[in-house]
Amino acid sequence: MLGIIYIFNMTIFSRLLRNPLLFIFPAGLAIITILLFYIAALHLSVVYIQLTGLDVGIYSELIFSSLPLVKPKRLTKVEQSEFNLSEDLTNILVGLILGDLYIHKQRVNARLCFKQSIIHKDYLEHLYELFTNYCSSAPVITNRGPDKRTGNVYNSIYFYSYSLPCLNEFHNLFYVDGKKVVPTNIADLLTPSGLCYWICDDGYWQKNGVCLCTNSFTLDEVKLLVKVLTEKLDLKCTIFGGNSEGHRIRISSKSVPHLRSLIASKMPPSMQYKIFGPEGPNRSSDLLRGKS
Repeated sequence: MLGIIYIFNMTIFSRLLRNPLLFIFPAGLAIITILLFYIAALHLSVVYIQLTGLDVGIYSELIFSSLPLVKPKRLTKVEQSEFNLSEDLTNILVGLILGDLYIHKQRVNARLCFKQSIIHKDYLEHLYELFTNYCSSAPVITNRGPDKRTGNVYNSIYFYSYSLPCLNEFHNLFYVDGKKVVPTNIADLLTPSGLCYWICDDGYWQKNGVCLCTNSFTLDEVKLLVKVLTEKLDLKCTIFGGNSEGHRIRISSKSVPHLRSLIASKMPPSMQYKIFGPEGPNRSSDLLRGKS
């Protein structure tokens, strides 16, 4: 075995000597470096196997289990039907849909479209970790040119899920004729976990209170959301705004300690400022117990 690896190693090295141009190009050099690294590692590992008597079959399992998982770009109908959402992800998903998440219905099945500004990269990567089993590829960063009006560059980061039957229910609940709506049974759907991720997506800190951007919903829908927040989650809320700007919800400063006790432990660190303000959770131990 060692003889074979040695011959293979020397063959590659001799080819490199006969083709010195490979050393000039960065891409070729990178590939060569990686290749030689793996050959050296394999060489040393075989020596270790022979010295310790480790079973080669076990060794091969260790090698292949360390390789990155390559996800299929497309799934068969049978594979699609095997996907289901856990209760935790279902609760989180409800809040995300009330926020920025878009559900795209592709012919038969729906898929989730996650997108955030590049400044929220950590948060979007956190969402990818939650839903990675439902996605075909990792997040992608878009590099756009300067905006024609402002001159600023607005880069973003996004990822999509597979198109799955288990997501159709959410599309049917939250979309009517392609427009996002608040379902009439939102009281049965919204939980503290959902509220947490709704605030992560569309919440912001203002004057010791927490506001939710509900501008895209009708006034009746916003009133329904306030009713659920008040009656189910015991949060004092008011509606502000109106006219062309739409209506928003403000969670009173008096309810902020209770809000923190509901969701702070669930909220990603990069989004904690939305419920603690720019100073952060300096008194988190007291606040999580509901003390002002």
